[in-house]
Amino acid sequence: MTGRARNTHGPKWRDDRVWQAGFLIGSALGAAATIAGRHAEKAARRGLVDWPEVERIAIGRLRAAPGTLDPAELRAAEPAYAAAMASIVPALTSALGSPLPGVVERAGVVDRAGWVRANTGSFRSLMSKLETDLLDQVIPPGGGLAKATMALANRWVTTRQLGFLLGFMGTRVLGQYDLALLSTEAAPGKLLFVEENIRATARSLGVPIGPFRTWIALHETTHAFEFEAHPWLRPYLAERLERQLTLFGKDARGLGREAIRGLGRSLRGESGGEHWIEAMMGPEQKAIFRDVQAVMSLLEGFSDYVMDEVGRDLVPGVAQISARFHERRTKRTAFERSMLRLTGMDLKMEQYKKGEQFVRAIADRRGSAALARLWEGPHTLPRDGEIDAPDRWIARVLDGSPA
Repeated sequence: MTGRARNTHGPKWRDDRVWQAGFLIGSALGAAATIAGRHAEKAARRGLVDWPEVERIAIGRLRAAPGTLDPAELRAAEPAYAAAMASIVPALTSALGSPLPGVVERAGVVDRAGWVRANTGSFRSLMSKLETDLLDQVIPPGGGLAKATMALANRWVTTRQLGFLLGFMGTRVLGQYDLALLSTEAAPGKLLFVEENIRATARSLGVPIGPFRTWIALHETTHAFEFEAHPWLRPYLAERLERQLTLFGKDARGLGREAIRGLGRSLRGESGGEHWIEAMMGPEQKAIFRDVQAVMSLLEGFSDYVMDEVGRDLVPGVAQISARFHERRTKRTAFERSMLRLTGMDLKMEQYKKGEQFVRAIADRRGSAALARLWEGPHTLPRDGEIDAPDRWIARVLDGSPA
């Protein structure tokens, strides 16, 4: 009887110990998972993008680009731009009827890496406006390890996509009027000239570097005129961009799926002429987007128009430079066309073309003096549909016909 009792209670006793051990291990694993989830959530909520890594990736890609210049060579180019600006500013002041104080002092020659650093900061500032809303949706407080892990994976992918994008753009941008539209400090804009790309482009076009520098500087300085001579323009665009970002950040769920679907439809020619970026937007977003696109087309087109018109008396061989440069814009490799489409930069190329046609049509029909009406205020900016039909803008603004 005693032996049988031991045989009966022994396994039960062992089962109890196993169960207790399992409970303790399970509790420990649960606690560890909770702690890991909290740590992962904390890490994930640091941001949607690892900006230092974006900068590192982009600059790393640019090191392989031909034509890299050392700091001494960049400094040696500064007097050439200073001389160009010394002739550009009075010529623009005379042609456009507005002074440009301070813009010469805020011009600088940078390499590709310097351009990336400046624009990483701009992208970061832009993203900060919607990051909190997006993070709350992507990884809600207490979302746990699974959601945190997914958010960290998304950050890894997004970081590399942005690094690749800035690396791609960094080999193509020639100059930039660097203006942080959403900066809380409303700092004045700066002119940046990417000397490595300017030299490479002049060589590929077969044009002399001196006049080409002046021509590019004229374009970017015209952008400075657009904003600095018309102080209402910056807050006007900033307000619309802020509203666009707010709407975008309200509901990020399904955004990635919609982007992929929209891009697929666009590449298959099934979008009805709508860009894949626009296909992700709701009605209010589309209305704001189209208004902003009309203004951006004006900004780019006006600068292209001025760089040719004012450049006639300022840039030796401007007709040849312009013809070769615009021909270059139309000749893209299949890879470049795909990248432009994927990144939305094709919209900017369209802005150049449509905007210049719009500005030139107004000058041809009513004289260059009529162009001053473009900058009177928000009410005289071209509206959606008017960039493609300048006669509608002329009727509304110059002739006072109802819209």
